[in-house]
Amino acid sequence: MAKTEENLKAAFAGESQANRRYLAFAKKAEEEGYAQVAKLFKAAAEAETIHALNHLRIIGQIKSTLENLETAISGENFEFKEMYPSYITAAKQEGNKQAVWSFNVANEVEQIHAKLFAKAIDALKSRKPMEQVDYYVCSVCGNTVEGSPPDVCPICGAPKTKFFKPA
Repeated sequence: MAKTEENLKAAFAGESQANRRYLAFAKKAEEEGYAQVAKLFKAAAEAETIHALNHLRIIGQIKSTLENLETAISGENFEFKEMYPSYITAAKQEGNKQAVWSFNVANEVEQIHAKLFAKAIDALKSRKPMEQVDYYVCSVCGNTVEGSPPDVCPICGAPKTKFFKPA
């Protein structure tokens, strides 16, 4: 792989992490009453997203919707079959209960994502329109559901009020 392609991949990862980090910082600033600082973090997060998407586009990793779904399901399968199980084992060995919880809920949700992506792939391949539904995400564990949120999240036990509908 050419050095520039390696650099673009590394830059994509760094910009993506900066986006998420700045959104977390914005949330904390809001909680502490610093609305203007939160706005600044949100603006910087959007800029980091633009950078990340530019890098991803240049290395040719945005393809057809079907190819993108196949890439997504492959990533989700890797996460719940290989990555998270090994992370859970290590966290248990180290006695880090918070990490075990975080890895466990992520692992469960990645399986749900894989199923949702598989459903979309099936619809595309059969050339049938996908059912028009809303998706809701648990703000505690990331559980992603179709239609309407459950009264209690089956993964983390959070109440229905903790679910939100992504824009």
